[in-house]
Amino acid sequence: MSDSVILALNCGSSSIKFAVFDASTQPLPRAPLWGGKVQGIGGAAPTFDETGRAPQPIGLDAEHPNTAALALIRERVLQWLQGRRLAGVVHRVVHGGQHYFAATRVTPQVIDELRSYIPLAPLHQPFPLKAMSLLLAQHPDVPQVACFDTAFHRTIEPVEQMFALPRTAWERGVRRYGFHGLSYDYMSQALPERHGDMARGRTIVCHLGSGASLCAMRDLRSVATTMGFSALDGLMMGTRCGTLDPGAVIYLMQIEKLSLDEVAHMLYHDSGLLGVSGVSADPRELLPVESENERVRQALQLYVRRIVREIGALTAVLGGLELLVFTAGIGEHNDVVRARVCQQLGWLGVQLDAEANARHAAVISGADSRVRVGVEQTNEEWVAASQAARLLQIAP
Repeated sequence: MSDSVILALNCGSSSIKFAVFDASTQPLPRAPLWGGKVQGIGGAAPTFDETGRAPQPIGLDAEHPNTAALALIRERVLQWLQGRRLAGVVHRVVHGGQHYFAATRVTPQVIDELRSYIPLAPLHQPFPLKAMSLLLAQHPDVPQVACFDTAFHRTIEPVEQMFALPRTAWERGVRRYGFHGLSYDYMSQALPERHGDMARGRTIVCHLGSGASLCAMRDLRSVATTMGFSALDGLMMGTRCGTLDPGAVIYLMQIEKLSLDEVAHMLYHDSGLLGVSGVSADPRELLPVESENERVRQALQLYVRRIVREIGALTAVLGGLELLVFTAGIGEHNDVVRARVCQQLGWLGVQLDAEANARHAAVISGADSRVRVGVEQTNEEWVAASQAARLLQIAP
């Protein structure tokens, strides 16, 4: 039995994922000892599942469902530990702002500063902070660590971070930060293991989930990315709009008289695949009905077009492309989306192996493709747990 473990928490608005890693060996094994998730938080039918068990319906307090979900996970973790030492708890935090570029010990002062970034990531930022605060009160002796999605993009040059706004905006921190950094950090470690030196060349990683972004990498470091100041920018997403003419926002507020809160809700919750299709935010639900629904067909066309367009832009920044990798929920599991994206990248010399793509193989490009195309499962929780182990200097 492992004597020392690290708990990784990935807290969102509608789900909380958790994973327990063996901290008694270094480096940490990539597969967790145990884990699970609560899904549907705030909805009508939340579920809980853990390693070895099918999802089970659960009841959560209607007024404080997120707090109730955390309490359930805490109870199950304490039961599971059975004498093991909880060496630390690590949290995925979406936004680290201008000050947090590495794993950081959680203190009340750190939590207070991270709260100031909630307006930049309202779908994500509040929930790990809630978990941190609860654990500080309930288990003050257990060290906590925050790891930041923005940190991986600290290598981006200022010209890629800047917006064409007055210099005072830059000085106040209005700049491109980039997100999904823990996922891209994992890719920077996993891709050279699978693809060798090719991964150190001109690489684009497509993190396609309910949130989505692309990262252009050279020498395994971030060179450019599609998300910007907030997690709204870049690709079209499940419910988020992606890149949008600021004039449209001005129009919605000045002419249509929408309030700031109404516009924010539209852009974060009512746009993207859901908004354009009027049916769903999930391609798995849209693809079967696209032949009979023009809005659904247009939504999927726009979704793919935005990915292709941004791959083209990042290829220009890199000066070419050698490796294209799909990851996250849609990227890893939706062969139709991958095929449509790659079909429109024929001008780059991309050729897909249809059979390999259908079985979600690690390499899905054909033998004659000028760009290697891969599929790689991400592992954000392991990256966070590894960073925490190094910070806390947990010895085997």
